Amino acid sequence: MIIYLLGAFLLSMACGFVFTPIILDFCKRKGLYDIPNERKLHKTAVPRLGGISFMPSMGIAFVVVMLMMNPSISGKDTSISLWSAYFCISLAIIYLTGLVDDLIGLNAKIKFTTQIIAASLMPMAGLCINNLYGLFGIYEIPYWINAPLTVFVMVFIMNAINLIDGIDGLAASLSLMALGGFLIAFIREGLPVYCTLIAGLMGTLIPYLYYNLLGDSKKNRKIFMGDSGSLTLGFILSFLFVKFASYNPKVMEFHMDGLLIPYTLLIVPMLDVIRVILYRLRHHSPLFDADKNHIHHKLMRTGLSQHQTLLFIIALSTSYIFINLLLFKVIGLTSIVLIDIIIYTLANIFINVMIQHQEKRVYPNE
Repeated sequence: MIIYLLGAFLLSMACGFVFTPIILDFCKRKGLYDIPNERKLHKTAVPRLGGISFMPSMGIAFVVVMLMMNPSISGKDTSISLWSAYFCISLAIIYLTGLVDDLIGLNAKIKFTTQIIAASLMPMAGLCINNLYGLFGIYEIPYWINAPLTVFVMVFIMNAINLIDGIDGLAASLSLMALGGFLIAFIREGLPVYCTLIAGLMGTLIPYLYYNLLGDSKKNRKIFMGDSGSLTLGFILSFLFVKFASYNPKVMEFHMDGLLIPYTLLIVPMLDVIRVILYRLRHHSPLFDADKNHIHHKLMRTGLSQHQTLLFIIALSTSYIFINLLLFKVIGLTSIVLIDIIIYTLANIFINVMIQHQEKRVYPNE
């Protein structure tokens, strides 16, 4: 299976390197740029349609490799065919929503509504978070609870990835790490369909990161993923979260880490959204309004550059993975979640102290 996954990764990456320059030239002709303002960190106009390449690159790689793998796919995977159409419809809804938003702009409430609609198709197809694996002492949960919980989690993750996309490479890097973790997890379960999907998406992020991190905006070779990219990433990551956490004995054996792994892989963007929501509620700010209070904004106020901030958050996410996997051997999921919250709280307190120190250094007389 590994050779097929490598093929999906390389084919998707090749498609991305072909599509991205075409998208850049199209954006230049049509004047489709992300214009700098007081909230944004970039200083020059940058094309914002990088995410357009994600779904076609991934789709081409997935179809080609699955056709090559077809003789070796076991009957174990045939159960997903009942709701695969729902996944495709939901993905199309999210992708088109992001594309329209990038082209003409959409109200935040409209995007939120389409996310709910897309996420709601998953429980309708029978894919739900139906087990909490001991979190707060809870295991199996009934459909009338797990269906709305699934929709909430998926919408939450979609917005978490969308909102963390505030500096170069951040959303793509965190997504690439999470996808790598999901790939290992689904390889363990022997599910080549999901592995191929993941490998294809990982491949398309490589050319994006190349142009996003290393591209020169003056030469029209730098690009942002836009909502078409961040929402697509968010939806697929939320789908993988739910899929791995969903207990279906016909597809996967029961594992006590069924919720720990997806939660840990996406912990940084999820905790960031929770902190920002609490901050907005405490300060009576509109929940849907954009601000500069996300973790990457705060880190840059300490004096770090964009690339230093990126490395800090990647290191934080990596640390969580190692800590949670080590702790899971000795304590339960509930205790791990509480420890994670404490660590994140202490990290933010430290960042706040560093911000105050930086402000005193820059404005010593204020």
